[in-house]
Order: sequence, then C-alpha cells, then structure tokens
Amino acid sequence: MTVTDDRFTKMRPFNAGAAPRIPARALPPGPRWPAILQSFALMRYRHQFIPWLHRRYGDAFTIRVVPKASPMVLFAEPERAKEIFAGDPEVFNAGKGNGILGPVMGEHSLLLQDGAEHRRARKLLMPAFNGAALRTYESVVTRLARDEIARWTPGVPFRALDRMNALTLEVILRVVFGVTDESRLGTLRPLVNKTVDISPIVLLGWGYPLLQKFGPWKDTVDNQRALDKVMYAEIAERRSAGDLEQRSDVLSRLLTVQDDDGEPGLDDAELRDQLVTLLLAGHETTATALSWALYELGRDPAQLALARAAADSGDGDYLEAVMKESMRLHPVIPMVIRYLTAPARIGEWDLPRGTNVGPSIILAHSREENFDRPDEFRPQRFLEGHVPANTWIPFGGGVRRCIGAGFSLMEGVAVLREVLLEYDVALPSGTRDVPKVRNITSVPRHGARIVVRPR
Repeated sequence: MTVTDDRFTKMRPFNAGAAPRIPARALPPGPRWPAILQSFALMRYRHQFIPWLHRRYGDAFTIRVVPKASPMVLFAEPERAKEIFAGDPEVFNAGKGNGILGPVMGEHSLLLQDGAEHRRARKLLMPAFNGAALRTYESVVTRLARDEIARWTPGVPFRALDRMNALTLEVILRVVFGVTDESRLGTLRPLVNKTVDISPIVLLGWGYPLLQKFGPWKDTVDNQRALDKVMYAEIAERRSAGDLEQRSDVLSRLLTVQDDDGEPGLDDAELRDQLVTLLLAGHETTATALSWALYELGRDPAQLALARAAADSGDGDYLEAVMKESMRLHPVIPMVIRYLTAPARIGEWDLPRGTNVGPSIILAHSREENFDRPDEFRPQRFLEGHVPANTWIPFGGGVRRCIGAGFSLMEGVAVLREVLLEYDVALPSGTRDVPKVRNITSVPRHGARIVVRPR
C-alpha cells in the first residue's frame, strides 16, 4: 500500500467517532428532505439553497448531510459567529469540521489538526507568513504578474478566471514550493490542476472506498499518487541542498524551522501535508477573488477609475479594499465549520455533541445589518469606517483564522496593481456572470470574461 492509499484509508471522511443520531427536536429547524437531497442542494446550489433556508427558517437552521444524516447548523448573525470563533477549541473542533478534505490534505494539515498539534504546527509555519517574509515574496509575485499580463491580447475577450488560476498556480509553485526547474514545473502544473478541478460528487465519494476503484474517484486517487511522488522527491532534493538559509521560498523556510527542543520541526509527511494545504487553500481562492475583482471593475467605469488611480499612486490600501470587497460580494467558501466534541450553547440553542456548527459566510456577507447596500460592489466601505467584527469572514476567525490571509491579500494587491498600470478593463457586450460550485469553492460560472485595452 502506498502512502497515498494509506492516507485515503486513514483520512476517509465520516468514519471516525460519530455521535449517536441527533433528533430534530434538539436542533434548529430545517428541511425534512432526505439527507442525500439536502447534501446535493448544499454542494451544487448553495448560493440559492442557503438564502432560501434563511428566509424560511430564520437566523439558525439545520441541514442534514450524507452519509449519516449528520446535522450541520448554520448561523447568520455575527454574534453567533463570535461565540463559535471564541469557543473552546477543544469543544469547537475545526479539524473534524474540515474532515472532507482529509484524503487530499492529510492528517498533519493545519486545517485538520486540533489542540496541541494545531498550536505546534501553526507556530512552526507562522514565520513563513509574517510581514518580513511577505515583503520578500512580493517582488516574485510582481514579476510573475508582469509576465502573465504581457501575454494578454488587447481587444480579445478572455476568461479572467483561467488566467488568474494560471498566475496564482505559478506563484504557489515558485513562492511556496520554490520550484524553478521547468521540467518539474511542467510535471506539477497538470497534477495540481487535477487536484483542484474536482466536482462536489467526487468530494462526497471520498467517504465510500468502493467508489475509488471506478471513474472519476479512481482518477482522483491516481492523480494523488503521482502528485505525492513528485512532492516527496522535491522535499528530498531540497533537504540535501546546501543553501537553504539563502533561499526565501516557503518550503526552504519550513525545512529550517525547529521545535522548542532544537530538533527539526517538520518531517517529510508533515511538510507534504502542509504544502498541499497551502496549495489548495491559497491557489484557487485567490484566483477566484482576483477574477471577480476584475469582472466588477470591468462592469463599473467609476470603480475602475478609482482603482486605476490607486494603482498609479501606489495606494495599496485601496487595492486591498478592492480585494476585500470582491471576497465579500462573491464568497469563495460558503461557511466556517466546527464539530462539537461536547454539548455547547450557541445563542438560544443548547446543541449536543456531534453537531457541526458554523457561521454562513454567504449570509454574513450579504446581510444589510452588516453591510449597507450589500448587493453593490463598493470597496470604499472598507476604508470609510469600521467594518464590525465577525461580519467579513472569508478567512474564518479566532485562533483558526487562515494563516495565509496576509499572503492572499498581498498577492491580490500586487496583481491588481500590475494589471491596472498596463490596461483598462471592460466586459464584453452582454456579459453577466454568477457563482458556480466547483469543489468546496465557488467560482464564476462563465469564468468572469473581460476584455483589456492598453491605457
């Protein structure tokens, strides 16, 4: 059995420590449909399903998900988000809440660890994402962005999502993995793209080992075997490099970190899991936010003029606000989930052990109580006044807030600046885009088509 097969067996979703079936009377209201239908609606039509549940059942409601009709309670109010983010991490388990990602990310992933293991891993990873480290990465991102936009053809419409995915993948491979060999880059790119580009049905199928012998589920496992082989080879080669201290990429930095006792901090399996986590959490999410930002600027000449002026003057704060507003108006991730390992009270609800709970990002970002005129794209809202806590939550919150949040925003600002210094952005005639569920993320259904012209 390969390390990949072992991981898929060990990290199979839904197979560990399940609580007894929780009766509906112990939970907020929700639809009585079969769990398979609710799961399908959540995975395939979440941008319609979740607002409909909110309108029908109020600020707290329950969804049952396969395979065991496990309850997931979503909340719309920021007060409930605060309670969940501030809850005891030993009770509000993030690792179990992210269990569906286990077969690909692995047991050592920062997203799947809890307690002391999570604190240790976060401490070891944090130096690679502090302010000083981000400043060293920015010049690489800027160079890669210039290389990318130099290949664009003015006046010819194209899918911004495709180009932003290609760019952010290149950033991950070079800045995080530190890969510069073109042969290895050529091997990694399709393996990574196949890892990201999977359907919700494949995600759900990870809980059923028999499916992994057939069709798209088998393809997923085969792709993971190939990706693991390349990644472990890269880690082994990098360990033997004599210039780690002079390298600035994330992998090289992580190879030099040490535990409190002075021992090497991360073994090969830990490195592999953390690198894949950074890859999946930081590639498509940032690409999607950038593609929506370009789409929104292209459909509003007034907003484009403001963003272009910010690029000209070096106003990174305004360009960061553009990224934040893109993430608010078009959530890439729908919710932040915690698994209750013990009973907990959230708002008026006393919820039993085994319940999955979390704030809905979709609802938090679209509430009029949180954001004035929430349907409008208006970056200025992030500069005009204070955005209330727990209302803008694309990176989660509390001690589990995404470690790569600063990296994502830095990358977004650098890319927007280079695009806007070179081009004006518009939408092709008749263009309109809406969200589409891709895997655990939502992306522009039509790829956020834009057209650029030299300034």
